Amino acid sequence: MKPQVVTHAFAPVYDRHSRLLILGTMPSPQSVKNGFYYSHPQNRFWPLLAALYNEPVPQNVQAKTSLVLKHNLALWDVLAKCEIAGAADASIRQAVPNDLSIILKEAPIERIFTTGKTAYNLFQKHIAPQLHREAVYLPSTSPANQALFPWDKLLAVWRQILLPETLGE
Repeated sequence: MKPQVVTHAFAPVYDRHSRLLILGTMPSPQSVKNGFYYSHPQNRFWPLLAALYNEPVPQNVQAKTSLVLKHNLALWDVLAKCEIAGAADASIRQAVPNDLSIILKEAPIERIFTTGKTAYNLFQKHIAPQLHREAVYLPSTSPANQALFPWDKLLAVWRQILLPETLGE
């Protein structure tokens, strides 16, 4: 597949109560086609969030947005623009980061998480030096990551996004 210059297609999901920011790399072509984050049918992001919060798996954009906001999360991506071949993160060139201050000015974000190594590495390179904030790496929810992170292992690692009040502490 030939690389193309792609511009981010979605606004961030957050409100003034969002405390945790989850950053992917860039929406996949399937997500862009379906009009929202993590919309590839085999991506485990939405089932994972639903399992973490004991909620039904959201089936549409409104339900997905509600799930994010209900649990004081924010959702966006590290990149605003890049050159990429399909959904292959390894092919990313000419990366232009999103301006996270848009969210950070309006929401009391306590922790930032990245989904996948590429998102983490791009955050470290393009955003961390300016923000002076760290991100916590979380394994990708992509179906390509299932062998390395089967469901139970993925769920166990992702539990760190739960806020103390969610854990009953």
